[in-house]
Amino acid sequence: MAEEFIKLLEAGILANQQDKYRKANMIVLPQEGDVIVAGDIHGHRRNFERVVSYTNLEKNPDRHLILQEIIHGGPEDKMGGCLSYELLADVARLKIQYPDRIHIILANHDTAFISNSDVMKNGKEMNASMRAAMQRRFGSDFKAVESAIERFLFSQPLAVRSPNRIWISHSLPSDRMIEKFDFTIFDRQLKISDIVRPNSAYLLTWGRTHNLETFKLLAEKLDVDLFVLGHQVQEAGWMSNNENLIIIDSQHNHGHLLHFDLGSQYTIERLIVSLVPIASIY
Repeated sequence: MAEEFIKLLEAGILANQQDKYRKANMIVLPQEGDVIVAGDIHGHRRNFERVVSYTNLEKNPDRHLILQEIIHGGPEDKMGGCLSYELLADVARLKIQYPDRIHIILANHDTAFISNSDVMKNGKEMNASMRAAMQRRFGSDFKAVESAIERFLFSQPLAVRSPNRIWISHSLPSDRMIEKFDFTIFDRQLKISDIVRPNSAYLLTWGRTHNLETFKLLAEKLDVDLFVLGHQVQEAGWMSNNENLIIIDSQHNHGHLLHFDLGSQYTIERLIVSLVPIASIY
């Protein structure tokens, strides 16, 4: 079982690295087609299945799906251990099947797992919970499986840029940390040290407070107009600052996804209209 799991993630790592739209740590989407963006999944298998069903990649050859934050949440084993690594394996299979149209971006729970730093969710430290479940499942092979998961997560790109000036990443550096952010991180090889506080991949995936001045600066630096993020829990499944930001949450019964065309121009109002409740998908 462990050997099969590891081989699957090794193939997923290769697919992440060889994605034809990947340029260093960025996915640069083509001029034609459409894209579906999911927010944080956190082990919610039913929402993941609905997103995949809606995307219908087999019948839509120019469509792309962007996923984020697969681990930490969802079903548990009999001892309360987090089983979200099982869903991560399913995401890896999907990436292998559609290597240039599934794009999984790095998130803060990913960086926390790679660095084995504490990350809380619903009152539980999720790394300890998931690692305990993996130890029970894989026994003496646990460390090899753990390493494969860490390397798969680390192989994910940091962000996605669309031709119509829409930026997609898990989060952005917060207002007070923006001056410390290294914008060259998107164009160079990612290092393990980058994901450790207070370095730039950490700042990118953990930031929460963003005012309009910060967004103005980021829009100029990144040469984009609109931002689509995850990271922050939204009870309604999404929120917007009504200027240039949408935050999507896909981990609960009110979760949403975003669906937009790559060849069209968008205002924030038109992007909001492009949100889809996941519960409406069958």
